[in-house]
Amino acid sequence: METLIQQCVNALSLGGTYALLALGLAVVFSVLGMINFAHGEILTIAGYTVFFSIISAVPPILIIPLALLVAMASAALMERIAFRPLRGASPTSLLITSFAVSGILQMLFQNFISARPRPVPIPAALTGAFNVGPFHIGVIQSLSIFATFAMVGLLTLFLKRTMLGIAIRAAAVDFPTTRLMGLRANRVILAAFAISGLLAGVSGLLWIAQRGSVDPLMGFLPVLKAFIAAILGGIGNLTGAVIGGFFLGAIEIGLQAVLPESVQPFRDAIALSLVVLVLLYRPQGLFGTAHSVRP
Repeated sequence: METLIQQCVNALSLGGTYALLALGLAVVFSVLGMINFAHGEILTIAGYTVFFSIISAVPPILIIPLALLVAMASAALMERIAFRPLRGASPTSLLITSFAVSGILQMLFQNFISARPRPVPIPAALTGAFNVGPFHIGVIQSLSIFATFAMVGLLTLFLKRTMLGIAIRAAAVDFPTTRLMGLRANRVILAAFAISGLLAGVSGLLWIAQRGSVDPLMGFLPVLKAFIAAILGGIGNLTGAVIGGFFLGAIEIGLQAVLPESVQPFRDAIALSLVVLVLLYRPQGLFGTAHSVRP
C-alpha cells in the first residue's frame, strides 16, 4: 500500500507538470488555433532566470516572482514579434513559425549562455520528505501537486469571473463573431500568451526543482509530452488538457513501477502506444468536441 500511495504521488507530481504545460498550449490554441512549440523555450527562460538570479545574489523571496514575470513577458514578446505579423496566416505557417522561434531561442541559449547544463542549487528544505502516517511524501512532489491545483483553480476563477477571462472564453468559441461585437483581438491574444507564459514559468520552476539544472534543450521533452497530453485530452479543451496531463503522467509512472528493468528503455514507446490506442477509439481526444478544434 505504501508503494502504491508513493507512486500515486509521483504520478500526480509528474502529471501536474505536463498538465500545466498542456494547459498553456491549449489556452493559445483555443484562441489563435495554433500550437506554439516555442512554449518549451519559455520554460527554459524561467529556468535561466532562476539560475542568473541566484548567481547575481537576488534576494530569494524575489526569485520566483521574477522568473514568472520574465516568463510572462517573454511569451507576450514572442506574440508581438513573431506571431502578430502572421495574424490570419494558415495554421501551417504559424506552426512553422513556432518551430523557427523555438530553434532560434535554443541557438541563442547555446551561443550566449552555454550548451552544457548549468546547476541550479535547490534549497535543502525542498529536497527532503515528510511523514503522513506510514507514508513518506517528498516535499518537491507535494509542492508540484499543490502548485498544479492552485494554478488550475486560479485560472478557472480568472476565466469565469473576470471580463478578460470571459472574453478569452468567448473568443475560443467563435473569435470572428466576438470581434464583430467589439472584442479587442490584440488584447485577448496577448492575454492568452501571457497566461501561457505564466503556466510555462510555473512548470519550469517545478521542472528544475526536480532536475537541479537548466540547459538549452530542457524545454523540448516536456512540451512534447504536453502536446501529447493536449491531444489526448482533446486539443483546445482546457479541462481535457489538464486531465490528459495527469493521465499521461499516470501512464508513465505506472509503467515505471510495473515494467521489468530490462524493458524500461522501451517505457516511452509503450506509453505512446497506449496513447495511440486511446486515440483510435477517441480520435478527438477524451474531451474533444467539434467546436474545440479550430481550423
